[in-house]
Amino acid sequence: MVSLTGLCLSVIAGMLPLLWLAELPSTGIIGLLMVTAALASVPAKRECRYLALALWMLCWGLLAAKQALWPVQMLSNRTVNADVVISATTDDKVSELRIQRIDGRWLLPQPGVRVYQAALSKPACSGQRWRMVLRLTPVHGRLNRGGFDAQRYALAQQVTLRGNIISAQPISTQCDIRSRFIARITEQSQSLPWQGVLLALGFGERMGLSEADRELLKNTGTAHLMAISGLHIGLSGAVGWLLVRLVQRMLPARYIGWRLPLCGGLLMAVVYTWLAGAQPPAVRTMLSMLVFGVLRLSGMRVSGWQIWLSCVAVMLFAEPLALLSDSFLLSISAVAGLLFWYQWLPFTKKKLPIGVKQVLSLAHLQAGMMMLLLPMQVAIFHGISLSNWPANLVAVPTVTFVTVPLILLAMMLTPFADVARPLLTLADMSLEWVFAYLRALPDVWLALDERYLWLSLAPWLLLIVWRFRSVLTWGASVVVLAVAMFYPFWREKPPTGWALHMLDIGHGLALVVERNQRAILYDSGAAWQGGDSGKQVIIPWLRWHHLTPERLILSHAHLDHSGGLKSLQSAWPLMEVQSSQGEEGHVPCWQGMRWHWQGLQFSVHWPPRGWQGAGNNRSCVVMIDDGQHRVLLTGDLEASAELAMVRSQRALLQADVLQVPHHGSRTSSSPLLLRQVSPSLALASVARYSAWRLPSTVILRRYRERHIRWYDTARHGQLTVRFGEGEPQVQSFREQILPRWYHQWFGVIPVNR
Repeated sequence: MVSLTGLCLSVIAGMLPLLWLAELPSTGIIGLLMVTAALASVPAKRECRYLALALWMLCWGLLAAKQALWPVQMLSNRTVNADVVISATTDDKVSELRIQRIDGRWLLPQPGVRVYQAALSKPACSGQRWRMVLRLTPVHGRLNRGGFDAQRYALAQQVTLRGNIISAQPISTQCDIRSRFIARITEQSQSLPWQGVLLALGFGERMGLSEADRELLKNTGTAHLMAISGLHIGLSGAVGWLLVRLVQRMLPARYIGWRLPLCGGLLMAVVYTWLAGAQPPAVRTMLSMLVFGVLRLSGMRVSGWQIWLSCVAVMLFAEPLALLSDSFLLSISAVAGLLFWYQWLPFTKKKLPIGVKQVLSLAHLQAGMMMLLLPMQVAIFHGISLSNWPANLVAVPTVTFVTVPLILLAMMLTPFADVARPLLTLADMSLEWVFAYLRALPDVWLALDERYLWLSLAPWLLLIVWRFRSVLTWGASVVVLAVAMFYPFWREKPPTGWALHMLDIGHGLALVVERNQRAILYDSGAAWQGGDSGKQVIIPWLRWHHLTPERLILSHAHLDHSGGLKSLQSAWPLMEVQSSQGEEGHVPCWQGMRWHWQGLQFSVHWPPRGWQGAGNNRSCVVMIDDGQHRVLLTGDLEASAELAMVRSQRALLQADVLQVPHHGSRTSSSPLLLRQVSPSLALASVARYSAWRLPSTVILRRYRERHIRWYDTARHGQLTVRFGEGEPQVQSFREQILPRWYHQWFGVIPVNR
């Protein structure tokens, strides 16, 4: 016999390697693992059967990963004729679709394709079928240590292709039932000020949330309320259970039993999951409820931990790549934390007035969630909300017991508009009160760096000490906890070396010179409508690595190099800005200027003082020298300025590392410059799908012919060069910093890289 716990642990253990494998094994190796699993199944020993199951699950997970990558390998970087169904829209434009057929051949499962709000000949809605000519490219994300992992997210969502619509002809323009249902609710809530939030709570459609509301929810730690999750699915199940119970009251006693309401609740949960768009978090919650229902109907006596293990095992079996989803890891951690909290520190104050007891019980629940989820909060969000506890103490019960039930009731009564509208109005009024309360709280988000990962485990350790206080001496416990909590803050002797980090920001440039926990920036990345590289990449990266920039050197004024300036100045008002643009408040950057910083010597080699040129050729060229190694930062300097600089600075330009001028454009990196600098390493900041098709193959060949090692952010992600006693050591995100199978360069590998 095998136990339920053993079965679940075997399934989970078999899936876990998907988190850390550097690359997926070949089909032959997977076949060998299957043979091993089959052989391990033969012995009667229980341990062998657990091992066999774990191996089978490993093979299942690896095959699921290969299946997710099949569209990338077979369909990317080509034009296809496809029949598609639209799965998501934004403002009547396509944002996501599923490929049903290619050249008349059905595909199963249907590959997901992300499309950037493409307008069609008719207003788009979910469920429409079109015949399209698509240009497909594989998923590609910017990779920085501690940054948002777009490739991992895309694989978790199983949307691994991006598409450009070349042409489209409608097959069926009828929207699906869900879209028509959402349109009906949208019409009934048209005049309500919180319509966007109502749709987010009811259907998971969060596009209507304003940027201010998103920021408020994030800073108060209540953003989780806007996702269709266990809260909504659980409430829908409770409504289904209650409806069946009401019907049972009208039936003879022989037809009344506990199983029918349970089945009714599960059915309602399934229906609402479909209405919510079958988003992955909702589907996982539905699976968990089904697992609970099956265990309940089976009559097995199971503990809370066994139910949790069963739910996790079933969810991973149904969707192995859920392991890559932060929302999945956060949700299972939340449930595990609550089980741990109530078993180890239960709320036992029984002799209290009814109202007081409920309030204290809710406060106890929120305190447990806040403290025990700290490690996941810090790891995923790199910070915590200081308003988390008071915000959730009021917002969660209000939304749970007032807003969402009103929305669900209005959804059920949608055909009766005169009844549904007042219910939506009441839900809207409750949201007005909730958001007014949230705005009254201190709007404080505390950004934390990676040192706090250890410290965030303190609540778990304190709870363990409290539980075993009769066994452990308080003195020893305090010492152990102090060591564990403050270990990350013990400073080792600062290393004698230093590092240069080229961040992966797409098309643009952002470099960080790091030494002794201090930093100098060279360029600030790009800007676009609604955001910039400073806010999205550079600031989170610096804070996560506990670095404070003391100076920002702007090479020139173009937006792909200066786009993040305002965000960086807002984050660090005392940061000095140096440029050659003559801007008020900027330190000038002229040829011949020198300064020392943290034992490194900086010197400017272009442009000359008073030079009248503009654009790329006005780039501030800086040399960094530690006495043994030299780095030349060139911005977007072009060939004519390179020639002038070499003529005036010929004996001063030799360097070990060269930041490739102008992203590898053929207008730069002249043979004269490369011969004079004579670098051993070249670092280029480029985007994979750059409209300018950079770097140029001519330039790549030029570097290769001179035996200069080439690295670029499109191919390698974040690049870090460490300087010490020996030769400079290069680390790239894909190969050294965090090599994982889901970080690979997907699609066709260029022959010239």
